[in-house]
Amino acid sequence: MDALSWFTDWFAAEDSEVARWVLQRGVAALFFVAFLSSLNQFPALLGERGLLPVPEYLEGFHRLRRPSLFRFRYSDRLFRLFCAAGLAVSALLVLGVPQLCPWWVPLLAFLLLWGLYMSIVNVGQTFYGFGWEMLLLEAGFTVAFLGSDQVPPPTPILILTVWLVFRLEFGAGMIKIRGGDEWRDLTALFYHHETQPMPGPLSRQFHLLPKWMHRCEAAGNHVAQLAVPFFLFFPQPIGSIAAALVILTQLWLVLSGNFAWLNWSAIVLAFAAVGDRALHSVVPFIPEDLGWDRPRTTAWPASGDWVAWAWVVVVLAASVLLVVLSWWPLRNLFAKRQLMNAAFNRWALVNAYGAFGSVTKIRVEIVVEGTLDTVPAEDAEWREYRFKGKPGEPDRVPRQWAPYHLRLDWLMWFLPLRTVHEEWFYAFLMKLLAADPATLKLLREDPFDGERPRWVRARSALYEFSTREEFRETHHRWVITPLRELIRPIGLRDE
Repeated sequence: MDALSWFTDWFAAEDSEVARWVLQRGVAALFFVAFLSSLNQFPALLGERGLLPVPEYLEGFHRLRRPSLFRFRYSDRLFRLFCAAGLAVSALLVLGVPQLCPWWVPLLAFLLLWGLYMSIVNVGQTFYGFGWEMLLLEAGFTVAFLGSDQVPPPTPILILTVWLVFRLEFGAGMIKIRGGDEWRDLTALFYHHETQPMPGPLSRQFHLLPKWMHRCEAAGNHVAQLAVPFFLFFPQPIGSIAAALVILTQLWLVLSGNFAWLNWSAIVLAFAAVGDRALHSVVPFIPEDLGWDRPRTTAWPASGDWVAWAWVVVVLAASVLLVVLSWWPLRNLFAKRQLMNAAFNRWALVNAYGAFGSVTKIRVEIVVEGTLDTVPAEDAEWREYRFKGKPGEPDRVPRQWAPYHLRLDWLMWFLPLRTVHEEWFYAFLMKLLAADPATLKLLREDPFDGERPRWVRARSALYEFSTREEFRETHHRWVITPLRELIRPIGLRDE
């Protein structure tokens, strides 16, 4: 076999048709959720009249550091146009329409999603400061080069997608080992299910598991994140087995909490290591040989097929770029001061990932209340604003929201860990005083039915999952202990 034949045989990953199918449609579906989440929340949070208005932010915007199509002009109407385009393109990719066309059509479709969403993230400020934003951008750029049904899945891109999963899993594992003692002594899950940012409907049941099972959870997490990722690079069927372990552990996290599209991203991306034949051995109704059916002789592409060779050149150029950019996150993985959820370039490509290096031991919630009384005394009738995902009433079952992302609720979780005296939170309180309709739509319940309260305040409360005995007596899932007033009653000057 000559060198050209060896290269073309290696380049064409004909045992990865299922992997490409899942990667392209899965990442596109996550983009759809991200654009939908932004469309429903961004204008109220960051729009022209939002809590942190983008037009004001753009006044100090350095266009060379944060690329965005909004850098010259922002309007809510333009933003909605971007989201509509993102939703339409991602829906077409989920349906597989661009994949029926030449290879450059899905390439351009994914790059358009990447560019549109990066434009949103880079003006999103604290409301878009989550690691899964970078993860989605990197995933979108990488799978853009998987091609269409007219060309075979390219091996370099599949390897680089596995490298992305490795950084995501191994980076998170290293953060934990270097983090709090609770991960090293296997007690982290004694607290995590109760104190995580947004519990799900089964989180209380997970929290009430015996402590020996929580230790097994923590030990299993270390194995899944520190050992299994290396086997993703192994030949089949080992790579597929490792991918299955990643998927199973991520599904466990999906059941136990709400982490936007983080876990679903890992599940989708892990399919890069899955082989068609290995999958067929487990799921027999999937054909054993799903290789692309382009007629060929001994090598692909043929020497005169310049369109196919252009595809090879584009894939190799993108691969070289991603390999070069990998130096910084690779070095970070083994650095003494490992960075968590960090980008090393302004395009959000080849990033560092990781989360929950330490686990919060108690759950403190910020309770926001308002009153119609003239005097905001303690005996006034204070009514609580209810959030969609943040814990509130003691008897309410937490809802499953992931992969949808409730940005306001997530930032409310961070307030007790930082400070309530943040610009966006005071802006939020002022919007409540004005009974701003767009802001109130972010909430589950407005206790004043659109009427303007005279005063609002913020206080803290300790939230703990009830034991089984407590639940039988009270039917409450949360035991709530009021703590203290954090922001004294504030009102509008014209009241």
